[in-house]
Amino acid sequence: MDETAPSGHEDFDPKLTEERLARLVRLAARAFNRSLQMRLQDEGITFGQWIFLRILWYNDGLSQRELSQRAHLTEPTAHAALTKLEKQGVITRQKMDGNKRTLRIFLTPKGWELRDRLEPMAHDVNLISLKGLEEDEVRVLRKGLLAIITNLEADENAAAEQGIKVPATRSSF
Repeated sequence: MDETAPSGHEDFDPKLTEERLARLVRLAARAFNRSLQMRLQDEGITFGQWIFLRILWYNDGLSQRELSQRAHLTEPTAHAALTKLEKQGVITRQKMDGNKRTLRIFLTPKGWELRDRLEPMAHDVNLISLKGLEEDEVRVLRKGLLAIITNLEADENAAAEQGIKVPATRSSF
């Protein structure tokens, strides 16, 4: 394995080739998020808002609870991001007939227009991230990551069946 520093990573530690997989996945996810956020900022959209827009582009009209579940984020986090998107005129919240409590989230024309500008940015980030990888390497990587996700979700579900819940990431002191 080549242990030279990737371009722009003068602080690259060759020992990362032996680093825990969990840390490498976290660093990769952080790098993806930062790269996309750099691009989104010109549109006034945060990475957190992007997550919800991406879901709504394919499932318009979900409730806040459904959105937070699909995003794997808490409802308060969803509420904050959706409130900002509503103030920006990107979404609307509507009560549906027969259920006065549940609000459904719908994209406005502005929200739909953002799709044409934002999705290519995410596509570019993905292409940049895969430079130097062969198609078969990408296929193996994708398969491996999906297996990891499935395994860890099963672990979390098994824990939940025993009454063990994932603690909040923010503690109140």
